[in-house]
Amino acid sequence: MTDPEPNPPRRAGAVEIVSTAPGRYAVRGPLTFATARRASEAGIRTFGAAPTGSLEVDLGGVTSSDSAGLAVLIEWLAWARKGGRDLRFAQLPETVRAIARISEVEALLESGAQGAGQAPR
Repeated sequence: MTDPEPNPPRRAGAVEIVSTAPGRYAVRGPLTFATARRASEAGIRTFGAAPTGSLEVDLGGVTSSDSAGLAVLIEWLAWARKGGRDLRFAQLPETVRAIARISEVEALLESGAQGAGQAPR
């Protein structure tokens, strides 16, 4: 019998959220209307299990995205800010970036969430 994987991936429909290092995560698969609700919940569950501190979410493995994907990222940022945690995104998909630009929230995604009491970077 083998030991269970120490940090099993959290699957949200076809979206997978995996820990790649302490405080670092990778999102793989579509981040769309079809996966948004489960992806949001899985992300918050996964990030919440991390030790306190900064979090980085690599979105380079996102295969497709739409405005619901943008909503998920904003929800993760709000969760982090409310919990006093830093959260940054790496490799933001161009589709999400374009929707964020039109919605005038691109700067929010690029700066990320900063925990309470911390100076902007």
